[in-house]
Amino acid sequence: HLLTSLLQLEKKTTTVYTVHFCFSVNCFIHKDSSIYFAIKVGTIGRENICSLKSDLKNINSLSAEENKRIFGKCNNPNGHGHNYKVEITVRGKIDPETGMVMNLTDLKHYIEEAVMKPLDHKNLDKDVPYFANAVSTTENLAVFIWDSLVKLLPQNALYEVKIHETDKNIVVYRGE
Repeated sequence: HLLTSLLQLEKKTTTVYTVHFCFSVNCFIHKDSSIYFAIKVGTIGRENICSLKSDLKNINSLSAEENKRIFGKCNNPNGHGHNYKVEITVRGKIDPETGMVMNLTDLKHYIEEAVMKPLDHKNLDKDVPYFANAVSTTENLAVFIWDSLVKLLPQNALYEVKIHETDKNIVVYRGE
């Protein structure tokens, strides 16, 4: 109904209309009567600091010498730690009623459950069962966080997990 009415308008120039269905849509009608829709999509993010300890090693397939050679000073029997800056980004349609992709309070809760409770001030190798069979690299930490969050967030909302191990070492994981 609405589109038919819009098509009957004078078609001398490109006209832009905002049409609200269950989400915000921009409807573009060009001179040749072609119609284009643009859904308003945005991203929001939150960052937390997570303190972790680990001892980088693969005891299942590498010797002590190979672990030392590959992981260097991070292969320490007493472990080593970082204050990781964990950035979580979600992506979705901007709700026309709330103006939000997601309520940040909800995102904070999901991060608390999936990231902070199981990881903060923990020894990855001893306190987190996932790392019994995975080397506790920042890459695997990003995968663990992704897998944990994707179970809690609305479907297809999680866009990116970015972890700053140090100011210079950063890992980005997008579920691929």
